[in-house]
Amino acid sequence: MTVVQALSAYVVAAGLLTITPGLDTALILRTAAVEGPKRAVFAALGINIGCLIWGAAVALGLGALLAASTLAFDILKWVGAAYLVWLGLNLLLKPRDRFEIATGQTRGGGDLTWMRRGLLTNLLNPKIGIFYVSFLPQFLPTGVQAAPFIFLLAVIHVLIGSCWSGVLIAGTRPIAGVLQRAAVVRWLDRVTGGVFVAFGVRLALERR
Repeated sequence: MTVVQALSAYVVAAGLLTITPGLDTALILRTAAVEGPKRAVFAALGINIGCLIWGAAVALGLGALLAASTLAFDILKWVGAAYLVWLGLNLLLKPRDRFEIATGQTRGGGDLTWMRRGLLTNLLNPKIGIFYVSFLPQFLPTGVQAAPFIFLLAVIHVLIGSCWSGVLIAGTRPIAGVLQRAAVVRWLDRVTGGVFVAFGVRLALERR
């Protein structure tokens, strides 16, 4: 797989995964609806900083691990493949019927409070790190240094996430309404589940 092929495949996969509603999406929509767009932007900024921190940690760790031994690569490959297939099958077989976006009461606090909230929401979610470990190495082209390229993938994910956050904030009410439709949530979960399974199988068959 060439660098261009890897980046093209990654942008498609990361884009699909970004628009699938999750904890970060809920936080941005809830903040935009209750606190206003400005504080939602700060929450999204905190989330993005968290992703970059996760990306840097994973890139450094994986870079050293993948360079260390073939055994480490094989162990990571099989664990990552199993994790992705497990996630995918759960989404395919048990898709959600609804996506909750509770509004609640205004909590107050300055703008930086919301950036900190977004940052902590992201950093305290270990699934982000586990997902990066299992997903990003699949797009590593042959002969490319692992650490810089994996961090580049994390940066691309953040850029895609920033664009999606802007869309969420700009169209809070209609987008929140669409994401609460059972058919839409089930469709997104199943498509994402299919992507997870496909990439998990691909990872299992990958040779160094």
